[in-house]
Amino acid sequence: MKAATWLLAAALALPAPALAREAMVSTRAGKLGDAVSELARQTGTSIVIADPDIARRPIPSLRGRMQAGEAVRRLARAAGARAVEVAPSAWRLDAAPRQAGRSTPPPHATSQVAGPDRTAPPEPIVVIASKRDLRFDQVPGQVSILDGEALETGGIGGTEKITQRLATVTSTHLGSGRNKLFIRGIADSSFTGPTQATVGQYLGDLRLAYNAPDPDLRLSDMARVEVLEGPQGTLYGAGSLGGIIRIVPNAPVMGATRLYGTLGGSLTQSGDFGGDASATINLPLSGDSAALRATFDAVRQGGYIDKPALGRDDVNRTDILGGRVSARFEISPSWSVDVIALGQATEAADSQYADRHGAPLESSSRVAEGSDADYAMGQFVVSGRIGALHLRSTTGLVRQHLQERYDASLPEGAPRLFEQTNRTRMIANETRVWMPERYGISWLLGTSFTHNTTVLKRRFESEELRSSTTGVRNTIDEATLYGEASLRIMESLVATAGGRFTYSRLGGSGEDVSRELAMALAQVTAERSLETFLPSLALHAEIAPETALYMRYQQGFRPGGFAIESEFVRRFRNDRTETFEIGARHGRAGTGPFDFALSLSYTRWQDIQADFIDGSGLPSTANIGDGRVWSVSASGGAAIAPGLRVEAGVTWNRSQVDTPPLFLVARTMQVPNIAHVAGRVGVTWEREVGGGLRLTGNGWASYVGRSRLGVGPELGAPQGDYLDSGANLRLGTDRLGLTVGLTNIANSRGNRFSLGTPFSVGREQVTPLRPRTLRVGIDTRF
Repeated sequence: MKAATWLLAAALALPAPALAREAMVSTRAGKLGDAVSELARQTGTSIVIADPDIARRPIPSLRGRMQAGEAVRRLARAAGARAVEVAPSAWRLDAAPRQAGRSTPPPHATSQVAGPDRTAPPEPIVVIASKRDLRFDQVPGQVSILDGEALETGGIGGTEKITQRLATVTSTHLGSGRNKLFIRGIADSSFTGPTQATVGQYLGDLRLAYNAPDPDLRLSDMARVEVLEGPQGTLYGAGSLGGIIRIVPNAPVMGATRLYGTLGGSLTQSGDFGGDASATINLPLSGDSAALRATFDAVRQGGYIDKPALGRDDVNRTDILGGRVSARFEISPSWSVDVIALGQATEAADSQYADRHGAPLESSSRVAEGSDADYAMGQFVVSGRIGALHLRSTTGLVRQHLQERYDASLPEGAPRLFEQTNRTRMIANETRVWMPERYGISWLLGTSFTHNTTVLKRRFESEELRSSTTGVRNTIDEATLYGEASLRIMESLVATAGGRFTYSRLGGSGEDVSRELAMALAQVTAERSLETFLPSLALHAEIAPETALYMRYQQGFRPGGFAIESEFVRRFRNDRTETFEIGARHGRAGTGPFDFALSLSYTRWQDIQADFIDGSGLPSTANIGDGRVWSVSASGGAAIAPGLRVEAGVTWNRSQVDTPPLFLVARTMQVPNIAHVAGRVGVTWEREVGGGLRLTGNGWASYVGRSRLGVGPELGAPQGDYLDSGANLRLGTDRLGLTVGLTNIANSRGNRFSLGTPFSVGREQVTPLRPRTLRVGIDTRF
């Protein structure tokens, strides 16, 4: 507790003359400990609170231009404490002494607040994805923060836990470990080809993948998930045209031994049984200077698709096994080292699509399809502080292996299987230094390097013949220098500017190619390089406490590559986005009586990279023209009664692809996989039932509007236009609880994705929702 108290102060000592200078001070209403931490960063003072009870006292906001000493004394008086100057630029806040003949009122009592802890303003949330630790209310853009405990409600899940809660995040539905994610109407295609994903996914500071699919990691033992709508080109560069999703695992806790666990079983209507188990342990390694935290997950998702041609029912069972181990070493009060290793294996026994016009939940495929997705990552992180400067360096390795199988049988021919293997290797480093706001100025400067290699191989297989078809290898080396700075122009107005310069070297080769094609490849795939600069500008105005307006301009960029189309080599160019956005925000979701966020954005997308089906029935990649995307999103929540909260969100997208190539001309050329309208409503409820037991519940319903599968005549099938829903109840204490959950309450079939195999001839395909599923589970912690 004593160590935690000292961490409330930022030890940013300056020479004594700094105290005589006036500075722009802006601290939020809330707890004294949070306010002095902000004040220390802004004025360069060191402020210590010895008594944790004083640190928790509520205080009003403080704004204005004043000397550092005056600001410290004002905060102390507001909390019923006194400020003691222990050294130049260093202060200690103690309890104020009682005066004779007068009684000191309780420190939490105010004329407007009846209960101290429940009505105190929420603690400030620091958005780590900003890369310079901005508070939630300081970020000039749309930010969504999902609490880790809420993500575990109803059992450990993966990316679907995010898409269920945010209307702006969508996914394809090929299967776990195979999907692509999209944010705010920025989508390129349904397949996982050589193009970079339009969403940058990160675990901590290391990207999960460069141009590989979403690994669908289990979101167990997470502190939170941060979603920043894009582009985020200045800070995150390539692969962030639509935005970023950053998952933040819980860090090891020093000096504590803790154990958490969940166990559940499920039954899918018209399907098979499933189950899930998760365990997390935290162990001290060396007193209060080192700790280890390990998490292990096992999931079985019961199948529900039948294949009469094979005489098999519930074929699409999926097994997921994964784990994460992290160790933290506090090498000094200001420096730490983290080592993280994680892995996950996903095995899908068969596909999850069905025939559109056949019997419900049946596929006429004559072969066993399925996939195997393996993912592994290692990270080494050094972080610390040098005076007022913060530094963080992350180095990591990623290995991802995906094997997919598709039915490639001809209508009158023998059963034939198409197998595609995608192997990705990535080495990356990012190092950045930043200074939180002091005297109205904050800045960040960083460098990054990424080496990524992807090898895509393909082959056809039947009872009589096995043959390989042309594959591709794409490599990229990317070196980047980026920076961002903010200036507080007025007390409530902040301007931000940034830029990112990237040097990229690209190369590639063909795999399993004929001699003639190899000669052509040597000319087309020669190593080449390119340079790009991505600027950004933003204005953020706080017009009232917890209410802000913002406007921003950002660019995004993805380097090109090459792909094989039938027996020809096709090079695709880099694409680029420019986004203009204005928005408003009040409060923070999940805290306070009311919160609301509104965003309007316009994106101009040049030389869109997208995948399509070539003449041989295989996916290929090309630039499909320029495009425009309009997007409007709104979300909010309100506490309508004690323990009862309602929230809702809606997003509207309108896109158009201009002047597409002749071979892709279709009746309508909209950006694929993005519904015109999507929305969600949710409710949470909590009540004490006596005997130390608490009953909590949550329910949600989401609507996904109609969208188009892909680009080109072959991918014109509609999809979407369905309703999904779910609910969970938990009864228990903080240490032990029983959970009952139900998903797809209405047992809707729907069509999440109009693709099962790209080789379908004469039959249309749908990917139905998982039928109504009941789960019963227990959770415990020690």
